[in-house]
Amino acid sequence: MAASEENSALFPIFILTIMALPLIPYTILKLCRAASKKAKSIHCHCSDCSRSGKYRKSIFKRISNFSTCSNLTLILLWVIVIVLVYYIKNMSREVQVFEPFSILGLESGASDSEIKKAYRRLSIQYHPDKNPDPEAHNYFVEYISKAYQALTDPISRENFEKYGHPDGRQGFQMGIALPQFLLNIDGSSGGILLLWIVGVCILLPLVIAVVYLSRSSKYTGNYVMHQTLSAYYYLMKPSLAPSKVMDVFVKAAEYTEIPVRRTDNEPLQKLFMLVRSELNLDLKNIKQEQAKFWKQHPALVKTELLIQAQLTRESATLPPSLQGDFRRVLELAPRLLEELMKMAVIPRTAQGHGWLRPAIGVVELSQCIIQAVPLSARKATGGSAEGIATFLQLPHFSEAIIKKISRKKVRTFQDLQDMSLQERAELLAQVAGFSPECVQDVEMVLEMMPSITIEVTCETEGEEGIQEGDIVTVHAWVTLKRGSGLIGALPHAPCYPFHKEENFWFMLADPVSNNVWFSQKVSFMDEAAAITAASKSIEETMEGSGANVKEASVAVREAVEKVKGGSRLVMGKFQAPAEGNYNLTCYCLCDAWIGCDRRTNLKVKILRRTRAGTRGGLVAEEGPITEDGFEEEEENEEEEYDDYESEYSEDEADEQDAKKKGPAANGTLHKGGSSSEGSGTDEE
Repeated sequence: MAASEENSALFPIFILTIMALPLIPYTILKLCRAASKKAKSIHCHCSDCSRSGKYRKSIFKRISNFSTCSNLTLILLWVIVIVLVYYIKNMSREVQVFEPFSILGLESGASDSEIKKAYRRLSIQYHPDKNPDPEAHNYFVEYISKAYQALTDPISRENFEKYGHPDGRQGFQMGIALPQFLLNIDGSSGGILLLWIVGVCILLPLVIAVVYLSRSSKYTGNYVMHQTLSAYYYLMKPSLAPSKVMDVFVKAAEYTEIPVRRTDNEPLQKLFMLVRSELNLDLKNIKQEQAKFWKQHPALVKTELLIQAQLTRESATLPPSLQGDFRRVLELAPRLLEELMKMAVIPRTAQGHGWLRPAIGVVELSQCIIQAVPLSARKATGGSAEGIATFLQLPHFSEAIIKKISRKKVRTFQDLQDMSLQERAELLAQVAGFSPECVQDVEMVLEMMPSITIEVTCETEGEEGIQEGDIVTVHAWVTLKRGSGLIGALPHAPCYPFHKEENFWFMLADPVSNNVWFSQKVSFMDEAAAITAASKSIEETMEGSGANVKEASVAVREAVEKVKGGSRLVMGKFQAPAEGNYNLTCYCLCDAWIGCDRRTNLKVKILRRTRAGTRGGLVAEEGPITEDGFEEEEENEEEEYDDYESEYSEDEADEQDAKKKGPAANGTLHKGGSSSEGSGTDEE
């Protein structure tokens, strides 16, 4: 029975140990992550972003940010740990080990006379004849008498001093750290013990496994439903125009789960009238088009109208009943657009190529949603390939302001950026009527906008040229610069109610055939992860080339310095196609800013497959030859993406092609060339 009580007393200690093993490392990890966050502000400080309130750290917002499920669970577990520690501490006071010397108030090794003297003194105090208190009687019988007997008997005392117990050496004893009522097998306690074992050892793991499997069968690692990926895969087409990407995007399974209430009918009808011009309806058959639009699935109709409310900045007109659904639609948008982008560039053709035109359309839609700019604003006007969309992302700008400054020969966004600070301030103050505070807001946003440069090479490792069937390695450095000096930053997006990190998509594509040969997502937010990835890639490359340890360490050190300076390494492989000449283009597209993209042209000639050891070098058709056999030319992505970049500029491009001849019309790009308001290529 005593052993059972001792095991029962160890049960809280057992539970405390099991909880502390995962809890302490997880807490340390959470604290390290919180401490590693940069204290430096990386978001826009213009008046529009400040007024939006999404960066304001009020007490309620801090509480809501802290009150996540993981944080509350962590706090609850620590409260349980503290309660267990307090209980064990008090329990240790109650559970006393039998110590004869301490009971008699003596030190270990006291003489017989001292023991007898202490026993007489305690007898006067606790003996039943001297003290009628029942507790004193129990203490005298259970402790004092037994302690005196253990120390006065020579054998008992020798055993105690030698083995720590009056009865001598004790055998090794094992027990189960469970409560005493569970260890009592007699009666109903046996059933309770059985239920405990079944519940903890069988039912609990089974429930966890069922929940995990049911969730994993429904969602991917990026928390996107498998049904959504399936719909995106089958609806994606190689010739999907940018304006048609919206039709595919809204068919996500997450959006079909948004409830459609009867009370939503009237506000959705009003919203439809406000955004009707953006829905690509045929005005000649407007009644039939409207009827066809409303015959779609109600959730899809609601989702598309709410997204159009974001694009046209009509969200303020939404009633409170739709505000929650509106925020839910926008919260899911970046995640779904990323998966839609993956479905566009996923290998589809026999050569393992993706599709360029729908990929560009997805990025354009992402830019418009984040910046709250209508897709129709991207229609080329006044020599600008991006239309007025680039201007509309600036604070305080409207179509009327854009018309005013265009009269002063500022027709493109690049013209505005190329002006000096003083000239730009005078233009905005005198022509646009901006106050000094508004001018300062514009300058803040212009300083936050990224400027991208690309250095790209392609080669067959260990060979001089590229032959058909070779595994070609793409090696590119993407460098980001800002006027504010920041590298990773949140974009200026006052109309988007959530934090959105900048992401860039690097694509090596053939605009003529609409094929994406290689693609990779690039982020400038996590410098530590970029350093690790770049170091690993450089080490593997140097090891494969047969470099020694010193050369590899120097190369890794240079790569780390580049990453710290705002560059990101992009490396990948693709199989060389059939023999021929290919005009490839490297795109670096931003999913949050309009007009901040960049592209670099590569002209490559794939040679016919020959025997080993007789391979010829790579021959370029024109221009200087780079070390890897490529002619590299660079220009802002703000120029048109050949024939696949935006359907909104097709009509204007036809007119410009009839007027313009020379370098702007033959598809040749130059470093430091004109801005995105260039024109098409020979293929166009």
